[in-house]
Amino acid sequence: MKKVDSTLNKIKSCVRQAKAYTLKARQVEIKLNQNENPYDMPSAIKDEVLRRIHRRPWSRYPDFVPGSLLAKLAKFSGWREDGVLAGNGSNELIQAVLAVTVGEGTRVVIPEPTFTLYQLLVRIFGGEVIPVPLTERLQFNIPKIASRAVANKADIVIICSPNNPTGCVIEERDLASLLTAFNGIVIVDEAYHEFAGQSFAPLLAQHPNLILLRTFSKAMAAAGLRIGYMLSSPEIALEVHKAKLPYNLNFFSQTVAETAIDMFDLLRPSIDKLIEERERVFGELGRIRALQPVPSQANFILVRSAVAPQEVFDQLLARGILIRDVSAYPMLGECFRVSIGTPEENDRLLGALREVMER
Repeated sequence: MKKVDSTLNKIKSCVRQAKAYTLKARQVEIKLNQNENPYDMPSAIKDEVLRRIHRRPWSRYPDFVPGSLLAKLAKFSGWREDGVLAGNGSNELIQAVLAVTVGEGTRVVIPEPTFTLYQLLVRIFGGEVIPVPLTERLQFNIPKIASRAVANKADIVIICSPNNPTGCVIEERDLASLLTAFNGIVIVDEAYHEFAGQSFAPLLAQHPNLILLRTFSKAMAAAGLRIGYMLSSPEIALEVHKAKLPYNLNFFSQTVAETAIDMFDLLRPSIDKLIEERERVFGELGRIRALQPVPSQANFILVRSAVAPQEVFDQLLARGILIRDVSAYPMLGECFRVSIGTPEENDRLLGALREVMER
């Protein structure tokens, strides 16, 4: 036991003090807890992927630099190819960006509540998190973010827009103002941007301190393939590339990403359906006693509840519906989050919530 203790003492104290990012696996009929696209990748895209993948030798490594994918991502995003990186999910790129920017004492401003991985990684790399609460209406407080960043001589600001788990967005004019006022790096996680009809790629040319992170796990219906990408100045991309593992993107995922871009017209309808369903579900949630949904620009809705979120979670789970209890997040003690599913799944959710709230 003493040897185990002495061995663990070699682990960084900031790591041992941290709480791991994890999620318990559950088998349910209706899964509305991870903000996935409930509509699977269209069969036509799958068939084309299999046709393309069959031609490649599986005994060979994938491309060291996936040039064909980077070219497609550049055109798809409206940015230059030498400012694009691809990764094994956007989480890998979040880690790579922070690995090259955060060290002992690096100060990072992060609005809260937000995606908890940012704070976890910053602390593991030895940085100091400077939290900035959202407003009472759960919107970004841009003046306070800017003032806290300047006053604390911060090096980095991280913003998720649309924000997970609240669904709020930062407006382009506010982001441009922040980029101008702040001399450090501003990282914007755009994982859900397709659902907001929002892209900050046009700001990249005028603001070399901006980094955008995107994923194929949400709107692009490829969460199981782990595909993400980063847009930045070529100079920043070159440095972040050094922190990525070699051959980080397998050629199956690369082929899926390229094919999804080539056949994006087949994915667009599911995005439109989810936006339409989000608005319908928001309206219906507002009609249920004891519930107060928060306006969202993502593919999920945060809900304030007069019934304890854990109780709501348990009652829905008993009915075969899995949601996310987010009551442990700052400011969200009365909240749970629901992903937008198919109309049939959403109707089941709404019916179950009426039973739970009105019994």
